[in-house]
Amino acid sequence: MKTFLFIAMAVATLCGSLPIPQAASDSDKLDAALQKMDTAAAGFRSTQADFEWDQYQKVVDETDVKKGTIYFRRAGQQIEMMARVKDPDQYVLYKDGKLQVYQPKIEQLIVHDAGNNRSEMESYLVLGFGGSGQDLKKQFDVTYGGDETVDGVACGKLLLVSKAEKVRNTFAQFILWIDLARGISIQQKFITPQGDYRLAKFSHIRINEKIGNDVFQIKTTGKTQIITH
Repeated sequence: MKTFLFIAMAVATLCGSLPIPQAASDSDKLDAALQKMDTAAAGFRSTQADFEWDQYQKVVDETDVKKGTIYFRRAGQQIEMMARVKDPDQYVLYKDGKLQVYQPKIEQLIVHDAGNNRSEMESYLVLGFGGSGQDLKKQFDVTYGGDETVDGVACGKLLLVSKAEKVRNTFAQFILWIDLARGISIQQKFITPQGDYRLAKFSHIRINEKIGNDVFQIKTTGKTQIITH
């Protein structure tokens, strides 16, 4: 009996002297998520994914859902993006500093020149896909919104508020769900000051696979009306 008590006291003393593991703080989790994004950005060449965009309008309390495929790639020092939206068909291309929106059904192509806002626009295009965590901190106040599982994937939820007033006038907050294994965003939410939002969900994500040049081209016809802004 005395031997048992001695062993029990020794174990209790030893356990009492060992440091108690502390749960990672939100600050530590944020740093870990941003470091994962840094690693993914360093090796980024291209990304392809299926998407579902849920566009919610608070005034009418309605959600419009669009589906399609989105492509990103780094071309030299530039970022190119193409989104192919289904039903009705629509193409959204960013290339050479211009954002082009083509609607084949009405034969209309709208071209927006990014101009002096080019670097800013490109940074938003790769938000969660090829953008680094350090660049994110330069443009946003970033906080950790907790751990969440999205479609079976362990994610860190990042809450972003732009440091630029003109951006805050358009989007009050951005939310990114970062895949903690791959350092990329599998879900995003852009929220306006009025309470409208677009929730983007990505699936079948393929990273650094070759994407043909024809993907990043819009094929118009002789009847296409071109509107430039």
